Amino acid sequence: MTKTDIVNEIAKVSNINKTQAKAAFDATLAAITTALKSGDKVSLIGFGTFSTKERAARTGRNPHTNKPMKIAAKKVVHFKAGATLKDSVQNAKKKGAKK
Repeated sequence: MTKTDIVNEIAKVSNINKTQAKAAFDATLAAITTALKSGDKVSLIGFGTFSTKERAARTGRNPHTNKPMKIAAKKVVHFKAGATLKDSVQNAKKKGAKK
């Protein structure tokens, strides 16, 4: 599913035009991004929680030369799925397997 697919679905379900749906979706993504940049967690009850984690510096290997190389520390985005989302996905798999 692409961003366009999501915008189309928002427009259909919310009974608004695609321009309004795109603006709402873009605003939602911007709010999530801003919160994560400032180090806040974003909890969407039933869906999941977005947060940032620090990944420590480490030594890796260059796959082409097999020589050790330093990998810098960085922040990464982490997502933990909520119970409702997990259950929905699990139940969809079970229904598909019973064919």
